[in-house]
Amino acid sequence: MKLYHSPASPYVRKVVVLLHELGKAEEVELINVQSTAFASDSSLAASNPLAKLPSLVRDNGTTLYDSRVITAFLNDLYGGKMYPTGAARWETLTLEATGDGIMDSAVSMAYEMRLRPEDMQYGDWIDAQWDKVARAISVLNARWMSHLSGPMDMGHISVACALSYLDFRHDARNWRAGNAALAKWHESVDSRPSMGATKPPAG
Repeated sequence: MKLYHSPASPYVRKVVVLLHELGKAEEVELINVQSTAFASDSSLAASNPLAKLPSLVRDNGTTLYDSRVITAFLNDLYGGKMYPTGAARWETLTLEATGDGIMDSAVSMAYEMRLRPEDMQYGDWIDAQWDKVARAISVLNARWMSHLSGPMDMGHISVACALSYLDFRHDARNWRAGNAALAKWHESVDSRPSMGATKPPAG
């Protein structure tokens, strides 16, 4: 299988961290592409009409896309336990959605600040996106530490990748302030080999 990949994408990182956690990182070939909001990579667009990362091309030639679809598929394919059964499944899916939502707002902010000329950037939009991030982090710190302290699942991976993306693109915002429990948890999970192997390049 082939995974269209960019090392800076937190959504891609989710998938690759999962592969490492499952011990299957060597089973999927990473295809690095340069695709932006203004210019889609042609090979990526041919496999995924939305030209969004990540996209997983299966051995039969069909493509899966959206990180949550891909992680669910890989977890099932390799017999993983990253999506528990019963009531815990819905907690895990909600936690994963929270991590992905943080990514959505943080990536939107990065696009606004990195792709638009400075005189065209919409400060109120950037601030509104950060408000969403800050609310989500506060809730994670106040209500989700019991779950995050439990066995690794896709919720853990999504939140870890989201928080690491904040460090990567929005470090000056200091998400750790007032969120000591979550910050301590992230320090621990960020030291896992799967996170170290997928750290994005500086810059």
